[in-house]
Amino acid sequence: QVQVVESGGGLVQAGGSLRLSCAASGFSFTSYAWFRQTPGKEREFVSSIRRNGGNTYYEESVKGRFTISRDNGANTIYLQLNSLKPEDTAVYYCAAGYGGGWPLFKTYEFAYWGQGTQVTVSS
Repeated sequence: QVQVVESGGGLVQAGGSLRLSCAASGFSFTSYAWFRQTPGKEREFVSSIRRNGGNTYYEESVKGRFTISRDNGANTIYLQLNSLKPEDTAVYYCAAGYGGGWPLFKTYEFAYWGQGTQVTVSS
């Protein structure tokens, strides 16, 4: 049974940090990603990482502030969020996929999704 479960969201002041975790199990995924969504808007790409090799890819607005990483032994992916801004407020979703190619940053390129975790940044 495939499971993708996020954790680590919360409320933080602008300039603060959070670390999101994503436990993915039940399949040999090749890549993972984080997306985020606010009410009334489409889900947008944040960052992705390959399981083998650790290649990473970031949306422009989070470069230098967010860091994606993985622990293959624990089947866990992390997203370190630093220098948070109010516009980073969203529900953050972890996604896992098994497709080829790189970079991967479209929602349809990931087959499995978590339930989301809320990140709220106050000004």
